[in-house]
Amino acid sequence: MRSKQQQLADLFALAPVIPVVVIDDAALAVPMARALVAGGLPAIEITLRTPAALEAVRAIAQEVEGAVVGVGSVRTPRDFAEAEAAGARFAVSPGSTPGLIAAAHDTALPWLPGAATASEAMTLAEAGLAHLKFFPAEAIGGAAALKALAGPLPSLRFCATGGIEPGNAPAYLALRNVPCVGSSWCTPADALASRDWAEIERRARVCAALRRE
Repeated sequence: MRSKQQQLADLFALAPVIPVVVIDDAALAVPMARALVAGGLPAIEITLRTPAALEAVRAIAQEVEGAVVGVGSVRTPRDFAEAEAAGARFAVSPGSTPGLIAAAHDTALPWLPGAATASEAMTLAEAGLAHLKFFPAEAIGGAAALKALAGPLPSLRFCATGGIEPGNAPAYLALRNVPCVGSSWCTPADALASRDWAEIERRARVCAALRRE
C-alpha cells in the first residue's frame, strides 16, 4: 500500500488545480463534480464550512466516477473521522496544531496541513509531513515567498491556495516546489446557485490547461 505521503504526491499530480468548493446544497454536489471531472479536474476539495459538506462528499464518493473527493477546512480530530466515514480520500487544513498532527497519524486519510511560515513548514516536516498547503498564498507573499522557501527547504512540496485564479496561477506552477494550486475560481457561488454546469466545466478546462512547463 502506498504511504499517505505517496498518496499526496499522486494527488498533486492529478491536475494543476484542485477546486476548493463551498457548497450549501448537497443536491448540487454530484452534477458539479461531474462537470469538474469532465473539465479535467478530478481532485475536488469540499470545505467543511457548511452543514451540507459531508453529505456532498458522500454523494460524490458514491456517484461520480473519476472523482477524488476530499475535505477542506479540517480543524479538529473529529473532522478526520467524519470525513473518512463519508468517503473522503484526503483532508486539508488551513493550518496545523499539535492535536491535529497527532490525529493525522491515526487516520487513514492523507493530510495536507497548512503552513504560512518557514517555522511552520519545518515543524510539519519534523512530523514527517512533506506535502503542505501554503495558505493564504497571495496574502503572505505569493509565488515569491514560495520561491524563497525552496532554497532552505528543498524537500517540501506545496499546494498554494488563497487568492489564486488563472491569471496568477502560472507564476506558482512554474516553481519546482509547487506541483499544483488550490482555487475556488472554478466553482463560483453564482454558477452553483444557477446550476450552470457548462460554465463550471468551462472553468475547469481553463484550469486544467495550466500545465507545468
